Amino acid sequence: MRSVRARAALGATVVVAVALIGAGLAVLLVLRANLTDQAGLQAEVAAREVAGQLALDVPVGQLDLPDEEEHPVQVTDEDGRPVAVSKDLEAITGTGTDRVTPHAPVAPTRTGTDDDGGGDRHGGEDRGDDDDESRNIPARGEVSADDPDFTDGTATVDGDTADYRFASVSATTGAGVTLTVHAGAPLATEQKAVGSVRGAMLIGLPVMLLIVAAVTWLVTRRALRPVEGIRTEMAAITASEDLSRRVPEPGSRDEIARLARTTNETLTALEASVDRQRRFVADASHELRSPIASLRTQLEVGAAHPELLDVPGAVADTVRLQALAADLLLLARLDAGERPGSTRLDIGALVHEEVSQRTGDRIPVTVSVPPSEPLEVTGSRSQLARIIGNLLDNAERHAESSVAVSVRAERGSVVVAVGDDGPGVPEPERERIFERFVRLDDARSRDEGGAGLGLAIARDVARRHQGTLTVTRSPEGGARFELRLPARSDPGN
Repeated sequence: MRSVRARAALGATVVVAVALIGAGLAVLLVLRANLTDQAGLQAEVAAREVAGQLALDVPVGQLDLPDEEEHPVQVTDEDGRPVAVSKDLEAITGTGTDRVTPHAPVAPTRTGTDDDGGGDRHGGEDRGDDDDESRNIPARGEVSADDPDFTDGTATVDGDTADYRFASVSATTGAGVTLTVHAGAPLATEQKAVGSVRGAMLIGLPVMLLIVAAVTWLVTRRALRPVEGIRTEMAAITASEDLSRRVPEPGSRDEIARLARTTNETLTALEASVDRQRRFVADASHELRSPIASLRTQLEVGAAHPELLDVPGAVADTVRLQALAADLLLLARLDAGERPGSTRLDIGALVHEEVSQRTGDRIPVTVSVPPSEPLEVTGSRSQLARIIGNLLDNAERHAESSVAVSVRAERGSVVVAVGDDGPGVPEPERERIFERFVRLDDARSRDEGGAGLGLAIARDVARRHQGTLTVTRSPEGGARFELRLPARSDPGN
């Protein structure tokens, strides 16, 4: 099942089905329990009415039993033998005995004057005092105050068998005989109600699930419609390779709208990257064409006229071509995401080393490094040396009489500043000079071999080292480049 809509509809249907089935079972159980308790209460009332009669010594043969269809009654003695049953009760289960033929009835014991005994009923020696007269009151039994026992069973009354809830209540007659009254209440109402609810659930559950599935399908389809638009547009962009196109952004503020905005931002970044790459290739081709053409011309002239071969010029063009190829290779590695090294190095010592190797500079370089403590950073030694070398090369091209390098610590960073007393960089051009193959007009007149990659490489390397490279105006009036790198947190270790 590859469709998101189908999976969403199926998932919602399954969840709702489980919830409805669980809720339905709970409702059925609660309903059955409540109706069964009501039937038990009715059976208990009927049983206590009969037990009350027994406690008043009403003979079992004269008991006023309730309607046998509503409340079938069975009275048993201590041995479990029936002594009284409802009329037309043909069979019974669930009361402890299934016999419905009454045993010999238990006659209540009577106290007082016996009409058949000797003595005068109205006087004579058998007449007692007032205490003896109190014995003429018939003795009374009692009904058990304990909660009755409830059981489920069946009873057949006049040929009809039904389920009943039986309540068993004990009663003691005045003669001390304990009898148990089993009275039932029909469970037909409970069964009918539970059956009706169950039937309604069985009919309504599929309908409800179909509604849930249909609604989920429609809602998901409507919600995913913008996604289909995004997919269609992305497929068209892929087929046409036109990165200037954008996917439609819905007016909502949900996740799909954010997805569309993010996709367009990605397309914008991709378009800019491709354009930058195309310009890079074009500029690199242009820059490579000049030294290659010059070198070819010199070699062709030398081949035809060896005495006219300009060997120093050919060497210079070769050196320029080699440097340009190295710059292009480094930029390619940086664009590919090459990570800088993790070497610990003293940036002050690195500056001294780079300056000491520049023996052919037309202007001497002054270095100012605090001697008190090493200023350590972490990174690639060769790449950081490349930044310093490029900044010094740039300063040498534009300086009039002085180039100065300083190193200092500042708020958890190490700052390397390279300044000159040249014409400086106009403020509107201070960011543009860090773009690849960009050279200002005055720089072109002085540049005898640069391709406009030195500052671009320096900034890219600085960013790879979590640092920054900016340009401002120096106190001498020229340009001042500041390289800011994170200092090591444990320079002493």
